[in-house]
Order: sequence, then structure tokens, then C-alpha cells
Amino acid sequence: MSYLEYNAKYVPTGLRKLLYLNWPVILLLTAVSCAGFIMLFSVAGGSATPWMEPQIKRFGLGMVLMLIVAMVPIWFWRNMAGLAYGVSVLLLLAVELVGVERNGSQRWLDLGPMDLQPSELMKITLVMFLAAYYDWLPTSKTSRPFWVILPVFFILLPTYFVLNQPDLGTSLLLIMGGATVMFVAGVHWAYFATVLAAGIGTIVAVIESKGTPWQILKDYQYRRIDTFLDPANDPLGAGYHITQAKIALGSGGWTGRGFMQGTQSRLNFLPEKHTDFIFTTLAEEFGFVGATSLLVLYVLIVFFCVASAITNKDRFAALLTLGVSMTFFLFFAVNMAMVTGLAPVVGVPLPLVSYGGSAMIVLLIAFGMVQSAHVHKPR
Repeated sequence: MSYLEYNAKYVPTGLRKLLYLNWPVILLLTAVSCAGFIMLFSVAGGSATPWMEPQIKRFGLGMVLMLIVAMVPIWFWRNMAGLAYGVSVLLLLAVELVGVERNGSQRWLDLGPMDLQPSELMKITLVMFLAAYYDWLPTSKTSRPFWVILPVFFILLPTYFVLNQPDLGTSLLLIMGGATVMFVAGVHWAYFATVLAAGIGTIVAVIESKGTPWQILKDYQYRRIDTFLDPANDPLGAGYHITQAKIALGSGGWTGRGFMQGTQSRLNFLPEKHTDFIFTTLAEEFGFVGATSLLVLYVLIVFFCVASAITNKDRFAALLTLGVSMTFFLFFAVNMAMVTGLAPVVGVPLPLVSYGGSAMIVLLIAFGMVQSAHVHKPR
């Protein structure tokens, strides 16, 4: 049976595709987003503006786009992977030339009605491109040096642009997300061991370069590292963020202070309470139970995506699903580690909960491709 004959017989068409959607993932994404709406309402002092209302509109747009993307056959997204990656790189270059600068970072493009953050788009298009690359590459060549160097270049190119913005958090996510796709595609573990050793050496170099003419990181990034190691050294300066976050986390106890009763957010002690540190607001108001419940929702999303990938016989679809789900895992894992003091503060928002338009819409489009892989997988 030819490929076209197989598709004509087994691939669902029309309204039947709606039945084949991965509905548990859709419901879980909606539940997490609703938790975000509630928290944005709370941190605004019981008002739908300025954060909850536009976030709901963006979620509605993102869900529509997700369903549209899900209805498109997965082979189309495979063919579009190279173009999507190339456009994302060009947008990052445009940020270098004409990007909007805020708080010392040049990360956005002014599109009139909204600002676009191309680095958010790159997180997904990179995974998409690498999945297409390994689908094209014969498995016998996966671990050969030349064919390993190529994807490393594809990862480091956008990472360089993002580091220049500067955005250390997104740069790390690009590297880890790309490495995840390479690992699940079958690249030999020895390469990752070598990179790990090089990473340890880089950390040593970063620390030793502080205060020298060849200093590797920005001064504020070194302050973040120092704060991570000992936030009590500067509780009113560089350590203020993490100190207030820990106070909010601890004061929540088991069941929390109650909805809209968190003192750290209500009295504006907690910085960035609607973006990077929104998880600590949730933990203060709903306690350990609320924080754990959100974590369970996140883990279930990853679980259902991985289960779909394992049962998918299409290599591109499986790699894309694994790549998106693991990137999503890195999003919330890094954010939670960051605000609880387990990792340095690197400016990574909590997916679908933190306020932000580009991040939410791009993430839902990515899950649309995951849905496309699930809907159109061979049955």
C-alpha cells in the first residue's frame, strides 16, 4: 500500500478530526490558563484590568489558532519547519536592528497593536526544525560527528542573538530544548557527556572572569548568581526578589492565606507579581495544596503528550510532540525552581499563568502542532 493510499484510508477528514483531538490536553491547558486568570485578577486587587481581561482574549485567540493548526495535516508542518526556523532567525536579527528596548533589554518588535517577542517563537520553531531534520536524516547517521555539528549550529545561532538582547533565561531554554530533541532522536550519550564536562568548565570560566576585562556575563547576571548563592547578603538590593518570594511561599502554609489575602502581593512587596513571580502569589494565597495542584496539572499535560508521542509511528510527529512537551516542562520547571531559590533568577515566566501575549499564543500554536500529530497519526 502506497503512502497516499494509506493516508486516504486511515487519516481522518472533516469533523471526524475533532473526535481525534487529544481532549485531555485541551482540558488541562484550559484549567492551567484559568488558574492564571484567577491569579491575575487577584494581583490586580480584584480587577479584570489591566491583566486578566487581555489575557483571556489572548487565550481565546490562541485556542482558535490551536484548533486551526490541529486540523492541518502533520506533513504540512514538516514541510514548513525550515521556513519557520528561517523566519524566526530573521525576526531575531530584526530585534538587533530595530527592536524595542525596555528595562535595559531589547527583545521586542513593535507591530502596532501588539509587541512580538521573536525569542518566544524561536523556542518552538527550533524544536520543529530539529524534528524535521532528524526525520530527514537516516538513523544510521544520527551520531556521526558532521551530522551532530549541524544541529548544534542550528541551536547556537539563535542562542547567540538571544544572548545579545540580553536574555539568559531564554538562551538556556533554547539550548536545553534543542538538546532534548537531539537526545530523543538517538544522538549518542557520549556527546552529551562531553557537553556536560564543557559546561562545568564554562561555569568555572564564568566565575573566574568576574571583574576582569574578558568578563563573560553582564554585571546584573553576576548579581543574580551571587543572590542565588546567598540572597541574605543583599536583602534590599539584588536579593530582594528571592527574599520576598520565599516569604510569600512560607507564609502560605498548607492551605494558604485565602484568595486575594496574600500580603506580599497585595502590599506590593513581591516584585513582578503578575509575570515571573506569579507562582509565589498562588502559593501564598492557596498554600502547598494550591501550588501542588498546579504542578500536577502541568505534569499531566506532559504525560499525555509523551504518551501520544510514544504511540505515534511517524518519526517527525513523535519528535515534535516530545520536543514541545519537554520544552513546556522546562518552562515551568525552571520558573518554579527560580522562584523557590533552587535556581538563579533568569527571567523565565510561568507558562499559561504569567501575563504575556507572545508566550501564550506561541505556546498554544505549538500545542496545535502536537494536536495535529495526534489527530493525523496512523491508526
